[in-house]
Amino acid sequence: MTRRQTLILSAVGLAAAVALGFGLGRVTDDPAGGRASTAQADRKVLYWYDPMVPAQHFDKPGKSPFMDMQLQPKYADTAPTGGGLQIDPARVQALGLRTATVTRGTLPSDITATGVIDFNERDFAVVQARAAGFVQRVHGRAPGDMVRAGAPLADLLVPEWAGAQGEFLAVRRTGDPALTQAARQRLQLLGMSAALIESVARSGQVRNVVTVTTPSAGVIKTLAVRNGMTVAAGQTLAEINGLSRVWLNAAVPEALAGQVGSGEAVSATLAAYPGETFSGRVSAVLPEAQAESRTLTVRVELPNPGGRLRPGMFAKVQFGGRPQPALLVPSEAVIRTGRRTLVMLALSGGRYEPAEIRPGREAGGWTEVLAGLSDGETVVASGQFLLDSEASLSGVPARPLAPRGPVAAAPTLYESVGRIEQIADGAITLSHEPVPAIQWPAMTMTFRLADPALARGLSSGQQVRFAFEQTPGGPLVRRIRPAAAR
Repeated sequence: MTRRQTLILSAVGLAAAVALGFGLGRVTDDPAGGRASTAQADRKVLYWYDPMVPAQHFDKPGKSPFMDMQLQPKYADTAPTGGGLQIDPARVQALGLRTATVTRGTLPSDITATGVIDFNERDFAVVQARAAGFVQRVHGRAPGDMVRAGAPLADLLVPEWAGAQGEFLAVRRTGDPALTQAARQRLQLLGMSAALIESVARSGQVRNVVTVTTPSAGVIKTLAVRNGMTVAAGQTLAEINGLSRVWLNAAVPEALAGQVGSGEAVSATLAAYPGETFSGRVSAVLPEAQAESRTLTVRVELPNPGGRLRPGMFAKVQFGGRPQPALLVPSEAVIRTGRRTLVMLALSGGRYEPAEIRPGREAGGWTEVLAGLSDGETVVASGQFLLDSEASLSGVPARPLAPRGPVAAAPTLYESVGRIEQIADGAITLSHEPVPAIQWPAMTMTFRLADPALARGLSSGQQVRFAFEQTPGGPLVRRIRPAAAR
């Protein structure tokens, strides 16, 4: 054997020895690794899941159908007992979680809207010519002028009246009462006022020039009379709109319109009068919705002493509706995903669980819960978004809404108007009008109140509109509010 062959055989042997020694070292020097592998294999797997889609569970390992990655096991010893998401108390304190209790309370009406001052169309007067004639003089009026009641507008020459007044004076001189009365009635039929006829009778002179005056105070909306023009009987000369009371037309969102009713108290503020509040009441909710803005027009009637409220002014309107009882949670605890609405429940033993709810109205930092929660449960009010993300990644399902049971038939309500005679604890005595639906005459009787809070703000002697139902325990008032002024 040559020296070269000997060297090659020695190198091969050394490499084999090193490889064998390294392999033995791997086997004999890491007994813990073997035990770890065995323990990992002994752990019970509940299911496999894709971390990107944790809600989807699989019964065996493999590649995710959603992502190009292997499914991960969910072990039984990592699942919290009792369900929900288990959070270490130290982590809870570090996250700064804050909880709140689900309570029953009253949700105040907190509806605000913008509105525009408008003319009161009920305080509207039209001035017309009572007979054909000619305009001799216009008393310096123009559209937009403020006028008092009885202010002169124009002097009209009415030729037809001259002959009729002359005949009346001639008949009057005969002393025949019947003919005189017939002649006077003819003057009235020709359109002469009682004051003008008395003036002719008293003076004994014909007055065929009459001054047209305003029937009420207000602003001149239109003025269609000019010097020298000819007017026909019944022609409109002017239109007067009063300003003693004005309308405030507020645009209320369609979703909130059901919370506003006639007779409800309203306060308004205007930029023109900072720091001053104007009070009024809802006179009507107009029946037509605005298609572009999805709002309903709520008409508020405001007193306007001094004419300070001018049509066209903008106002901010605050509706002060009666508080309604409700199940409440802090609005900051509500998680709105777009598809559903959740809260994070705080359970015993440091566990947390998402729960689906059906929210209602919202006001003053509180949200009404129509379904999904019970009085006394605890929800997370701060940090709930982190818990919701962790629950989603861990595949913790949200507690679903309870299925809706059969809807109970609504009680039959009867409405009437009456005067409050006395208010006692949980009862109210009313002198009410007849109730034809149940053949009740007008009488004074005592009603039980469904909620003592219904009488809040009411007082003896006040006119109210109320609705009640007939129960085995007697009539029960369900709704009551001040009656609108007639």
